[in-house]
Amino acid sequence: MRRCAVFGTGMWGTAMSIVLADAGNEVVMVGRREAQIAAINADHENAEYFPGVRLPDEVRATTDAAEALAGAEFAYLSVPAQTLRANLTAWKDLIGPDTVLVSLMKGLEVGTAKRMTEVIRELTGFGRERVAVLSGPNLSPEIARRQPAASVVASRDEDVALRLQAATNGPYFRTYTASDVTGVELGGVVKNVIGLAVGIADGMGFGDNTKATIITRGLAETARLGAALGADPYTFSGLAGLGDLVATCASPLSRNRSFGVHLGRGLTLEQAQAEVKQTAEGVKSCEAVLELADRHGVEMPIAETVVAIVHDGRAPAEMLKELMTRPVKPERHGH
Repeated sequence: MRRCAVFGTGMWGTAMSIVLADAGNEVVMVGRREAQIAAINADHENAEYFPGVRLPDEVRATTDAAEALAGAEFAYLSVPAQTLRANLTAWKDLIGPDTVLVSLMKGLEVGTAKRMTEVIRELTGFGRERVAVLSGPNLSPEIARRQPAASVVASRDEDVALRLQAATNGPYFRTYTASDVTGVELGGVVKNVIGLAVGIADGMGFGDNTKATIITRGLAETARLGAALGADPYTFSGLAGLGDLVATCASPLSRNRSFGVHLGRGLTLEQAQAEVKQTAEGVKSCEAVLELADRHGVEMPIAETVVAIVHDGRAPAEMLKELMTRPVKPERHGH
């Protein structure tokens, strides 16, 4: 039986712990709050996020990172993207020589515009074979309730990817392997920004034509940025690209989409945050996405629009007009 550590006791960390345990692993979740950890161990339930969903017996929780990492084959990181650097700085010396770190996070670091695997490698000094990413249409409440879903695990080392696949494949969760870490990771980041845009359109009362346009053009923006970063273009037509984008943009379970709906209805950033309560990664990451695009000379007008509304306080109606009246440039293929 593999031993897996899962850092983060929020929705995605909990859902992933269920997946891993149901796939036959011993799982230790790591959290900060003593009361939550005690309740998880006593009740086999994370009632704060998934009331009524029983956690498998193979899942337990602790506040002690060293305890969780002892003998762990894999350590899954599911913390807010902007806290990764501080958290991993505290944990890195506890990681065993053979443990593989797996990013479950879908954000870019503000200030550096680095992907999470880049931050992990910078802080730990680990080679590419010890850092992987898992991404796809991962709406946590559905997965926690064991509804069928699939994702992609990407590693530059094929053996590591296959081991991670074996650790997560189960009766309702299917994992595919890939070597395109950059593309898989980028798809998970940018889809949150596009999800915000779709939510804003929804909040403004627009229909499915508008949303389909944003989703399709948003995917084009993602692919352009991916090409500039050396990603495989086929990644964006798969689970970690289109699949994740559709789930995020279509589902009321998506925090980023929900956040956008509140902005589209006229709420301020602070009011929208109060309504959503949990971390909507796109709110922080959209600026970093735009910074990364600027560095590589990639145009991302939807991302620009989201940043203007979310961080510059521009009115959604005003930004929509600017977006729709932009000069149309010829494209070689696709729309």
